[in-house]
Amino acid sequence: MSRPLWWEDGVPSPPGAASTAVRYAASPPSEVDVAIVGGGYTGLWTAYYLLGLDPSLSVVVLEAEHIGFGASGRNGGWVSALWPVSAATLARESGDAAARSMGAALRETVAEVGRVAAAEGIDCGFHHGGVVLGARTPAQVERARAYAAAGAQWGDGTVWLDLPAARERVRMTGLLGATYNPNCARVHPRALVDGLAAVVDSRGGIIVEGARVASASPGRVVLESGAVVRTRHTIRATEAWTARLAGLRRRVAPVYSLMIATEPLSARVWDEIGLAGRETFADHRHVIVYGQRTADDRIAFGGRGAPYHWGSSIRPEFDSEPSVFAELERTLHELFPVLEGYAVSHRWGGPLGIARDWHPAVGYDPVARLGWAGGYVGDGVAASNLAGRTLADLVLGRASALTRLPWVGHVSPAWEPEPVRWLGVNAGLRVAGWADVEESLTGREAVLGRALSALTGH
Repeated sequence: MSRPLWWEDGVPSPPGAASTAVRYAASPPSEVDVAIVGGGYTGLWTAYYLLGLDPSLSVVVLEAEHIGFGASGRNGGWVSALWPVSAATLARESGDAAARSMGAALRETVAEVGRVAAAEGIDCGFHHGGVVLGARTPAQVERARAYAAAGAQWGDGTVWLDLPAARERVRMTGLLGATYNPNCARVHPRALVDGLAAVVDSRGGIIVEGARVASASPGRVVLESGAVVRTRHTIRATEAWTARLAGLRRRVAPVYSLMIATEPLSARVWDEIGLAGRETFADHRHVIVYGQRTADDRIAFGGRGAPYHWGSSIRPEFDSEPSVFAELERTLHELFPVLEGYAVSHRWGGPLGIARDWHPAVGYDPVARLGWAGGYVGDGVAASNLAGRTLADLVLGRASALTRLPWVGHVSPAWEPEPVRWLGVNAGLRVAGWADVEESLTGREAVLGRALSALTGH
């Protein structure tokens, strides 16, 4: 199936304040205090914290399709403190103290998502089991040990596990060791986004689905229908779809990540796989993969590799790439041969946003009263919560530890124009795959891995 696993069989209605159906508005009001463009995590977390800090605010969330249509309803469900920019890079840019503050804020955010889910009765399967990344080749071991050493230097909680300790967490084939970091939780992504929408609605926020925005500028948001919403504050929370807005085509590159999910697996199979603590998992290859043990005992497994499309195009047909689905299934069976013979029940995909320097950012112009956040590079389930809290403080003029974090006000360079953008992004995807092949053949760190860093600027 090409429909996301997370969209199947409905989403359980959370009890308590979030239990009633969301009263989606048929059209937006003509005037509000805050208009938020985008009905995913960033937009809903921003609305949630704004209404919590000032219940008198009028807040509207405008979503072009349906709540959770984008990455928020399709992702791998990792609520993680992982960050696409290394602490060393942040320190070079902003100083050691800022880098440490950023890491601490991300770690606290993992717990904050769980706290809100519990407090608001959002039944999203939140489970704080950490993340285990296997090392399955000598080159991966070298990279993993360096990763753990950097974690120790910056205090992010990452530790190296020797083979016996690694096998207590996960039993991948060819395992030589692993890294483990406790700062990651698993969720059902769509249940979280729907639960958030219900809470925002219960607090007086207005949610409009099918509201396609043509432009979002200081003081006004114009819909494709011609409707105009006058607003004191405008927040752009459009992630990959930012590239569709006027004047922002080169702000982020929409890159597709695809996923598969198995049928529910028996206790016997799980005894062979491990993940008894419901850790999220991957390995230290160059091509990004990611997986979780779902609440109903499936494996949901995803990865990059789908092509970037000319002109930052986003189309429904791009959600399905048979060759990538086949490679994901092959990789999953390579990691866990016990899965041979078990069906893949779901296949789906969607775009995520990548800035030119891989640097997520949040910002607010107090003169124009225009805010934005995004460019999460696939690490947005937790980062969007941090963005929502930060934007709420910025909109309300509250100076806080959050508003001093180094990603606030960061401006990434624009992506190159076509055809350079198309050639560069797709070359990066190819080089990552070739680097993994090189390492499997030579057993050494890939020369192509260094080329990949130079190509991506990451």
